[in-house]
Amino acid sequence: MDDVHMLGPVDDETFLEETFQLRTDYIPLCDLLKYCSITESGGEAKHLIAEGNVLVDGDVELRKTAKIRPGQIVSGLDFQIHVVAAP
Repeated sequence: MDDVHMLGPVDDETFLEETFQLRTDYIPLCDLLKYCSITESGGEAKHLIAEGNVLVDGDVELRKTAKIRPGQIVSGLDFQIHVVAAP
């Protein structure tokens, strides 16, 4: 478990697991959080990221505009987003 970052306990009733279909090469991390309704605004998304509360492929990501590509998993305390290429 040394390679796993846990942000706290998970409440199954409020946990959001979603698959996001990406139609371009990448999406900025802060935009992904906004589009998936993890946050209500881009500013809130940037704050969540800056606090170290967002993981990309299991590692804390502090870059607000990190390029998220198909095959990556973005997660946090109460959400997990699987990014896939749109058909």
